[in-house]
Amino acid sequence: MIIGIPSEIKSGEQRVAMSPANVQSLTDKGIKVLFQTNAGDAAGYPDAEYAAAGATITTDRADIFAQADIILQVQSFGSNNDNSEADLAALRSGQLVIGMMDPLASPQAAKAVAEKGATAIALELVPRISRAQSMDVLSSMATLAGYKAVLMGASAAPRIFPMLMTAAGTLKPARVLIMGVGVAGLQACATAKRLGAIVEAYDVRPAAREQIISVGAKPVELDLDTGESEGAGGYAKEQGEDFLRRQRELMTAVVAEQDVIITTAAIPGAKSPILVTEDMVKAMKPGSVIVDLAAERGGNCDLTEQGKTVVAHGVTILGPENVPSDLAYHASQMYGKNMQTLLELILDEEGNLNLDFNDEIVAGTVVAHQGDVPHPHMRKLLGLPELNAPESDSQGE
Repeated sequence: MIIGIPSEIKSGEQRVAMSPANVQSLTDKGIKVLFQTNAGDAAGYPDAEYAAAGATITTDRADIFAQADIILQVQSFGSNNDNSEADLAALRSGQLVIGMMDPLASPQAAKAVAEKGATAIALELVPRISRAQSMDVLSSMATLAGYKAVLMGASAAPRIFPMLMTAAGTLKPARVLIMGVGVAGLQACATAKRLGAIVEAYDVRPAAREQIISVGAKPVELDLDTGESEGAGGYAKEQGEDFLRRQRELMTAVVAEQDVIITTAAIPGAKSPILVTEDMVKAMKPGSVIVDLAAERGGNCDLTEQGKTVVAHGVTILGPENVPSDLAYHASQMYGKNMQTLLELILDEEGNLNLDFNDEIVAGTVVAHQGDVPHPHMRKLLGLPELNAPESDSQGE
């Protein structure tokens, strides 16, 4: 078995698919790892550390795709639609590609991989079950994004977060509101609390209340019917416009009191809901800051511009892209561990590939296989008829 780790080619991506420690876990089992020169540099992992872990370092990206049975990437086909054509052309029949593929928004990428006869595993589709927690890249990356968002908000704000008593007077603590309390939101709550802010949080899901309290924040409770607000996997369900309009009306008074707002509400494969309207921004205090972690899906704020910082009505609105990449060292460490655990599931003791489609994790993440798209939801997105998935597929060295 040969596993290839090419460098990331999407603009701005600093992560690498595996850290040297993750690579060591593979080479210890006799698996050959081909690693592209400098692929880990931006994350703080030099080639020498990969060589010490037993990887073979090569400058030839094409050689990695030509030799490897499995290709590991951070942003693979679908997630990287900018410059992945050469990689797609290099895919071989029977080859397996694992990475983030934005499958619900870019289903055509899975079809393109299938047409090459290759197999693709989209890590965003790892089911949210206890057995798969150690493979859940979305949770890993969201944890870092939530942490970083607070630091971004604190840096952009013209005030400090904690209360400070000095000879020059007492400084009041900043008020921070987290909107959307999934993994990123909870980490944002905890981080803002550690920095000394007064933290409030809002989530449409009733189950989030106890989670908010558990990290030291105060839940914002609105007079809304939220009984049907939670969908599959613990994500918030998309709400109707009447619900959202009423929600915005009630939130305006809450928003007006805040110094920093961090929005994290996202719906897989859909545009992010608008939680902060322009009228709400107008109601905010001059110098307030919004950090919109949903910017890549259209944003939770009316005025968010992806990848830009906007100042409107005296409020600074940040629309950051690919926030986990800014913490590339630990992001790569966490991503690599997720990848390592997944490989332990699909590789047998001899290092041979064994895709068991009776396994919920395999069936839920494989989006291309044997010339077709076996994932039921992906087939619907592509307008393909229903298909019975194969029971298993094995591959030797």
